[in-house]
Amino acid sequence: MTEWDNNRWLSYNLQWFAKDGPGGEKTEEPTAKKLTDARNDGKVAKSKELNSAFDLMVLFLLLKIFSAFVYNGFLNVFSYTYTRIPDFAANNARETNGHSIDMMLRVIMQEFLYLLLPFFLVGTAVCILVCLIQVGWKVTSKPLKPKPEKFNPLNGLKRIISKDSLFELLKSFLKLGLIGYVAYASIQKNADELFILYHIPLMQAILLCGQVILDTGLKIALVYFVVGILDWIYQKHKFHEDMKMTKQEVKDEYKNTEGNPEIKGKQRQRMHEASRRRMMQDIPKADVIITNPTHLAVAIKYDANEAKAPIVLAKGEDYLALKIREVAKENHIEIVENKPLARMLYANVDIGKEIPPELYQAVAEVLAMVYNLKNN
Repeated sequence: MTEWDNNRWLSYNLQWFAKDGPGGEKTEEPTAKKLTDARNDGKVAKSKELNSAFDLMVLFLLLKIFSAFVYNGFLNVFSYTYTRIPDFAANNARETNGHSIDMMLRVIMQEFLYLLLPFFLVGTAVCILVCLIQVGWKVTSKPLKPKPEKFNPLNGLKRIISKDSLFELLKSFLKLGLIGYVAYASIQKNADELFILYHIPLMQAILLCGQVILDTGLKIALVYFVVGILDWIYQKHKFHEDMKMTKQEVKDEYKNTEGNPEIKGKQRQRMHEASRRRMMQDIPKADVIITNPTHLAVAIKYDANEAKAPIVLAKGEDYLALKIREVAKENHIEIVENKPLARMLYANVDIGKEIPPELYQAVAEVLAMVYNLKNN
């Protein structure tokens, strides 16, 4: 193997060690197209922890605000069930007893649904609202479509043993540690009151337990909310880093959306040449050619039936100006030297456009002179 072959083999194989693939390291900011495509695919920066934190906080806030409503509801269910016990004991008929139990269970289920429905509705509304705040409104079914790579056990193993899964595991341990500490500290604070539960009336004990549970739950929800905010910041940062592109990816996307620059350049060149040919074909229709005298040339035509003002049919500089003058001579079109007017027309009027009002007087004088020459 020659030295050149060795160098070529080495240059090819070094690409295997390039970070983030053969395109190199992801150093470029994500383009608007990539972000839009990712959003259409359901890939967004979203924190599930923040959703759970809001739901937990709203749950305990509602329990604290409507504690009397919940307390009375459970008390009614308990009273209804307790008062029905003697009826079951006195009734020995199997059909009647079964029918009574069925009716009682239905009443109890209705009461529980009546108590829980407001919490369910508010929790669902809060979850949707938090999602909208995080990612906005975008409905897509692409995440639901089955993908063959998801059924590959190797890909599943890679997802399990990965940096992201390890981070989620550490985050779970952190949450459990914080929640356990907050719960322990809250219960320890009320330990003296909890130790006397056996010495106080039942209703007072229930109210005391409920108060401790609500206070502890609100503290846990607050800690969870802080964890959710931090996780949301991390998820946005991680999503931004994941969306970054290599220089090659940016070039490929540009080629796919805008086309190959070389091809686009050739297309523009062909369009420019076609436009120039059309312009040169229109020169014989001109009334006059205004020149600089050699640097610039502008062809003017005026037809009151076609336009309100004179129109620039063609213009050019240097070599193109020379060609315009040659075509004008071949077609016996008057060539008038007027340096200031030629510069103004060339710089301010596009081909096929009418001249501006401030140049009416100067162009009118030139056209009048040309018409006089033709008449004579």
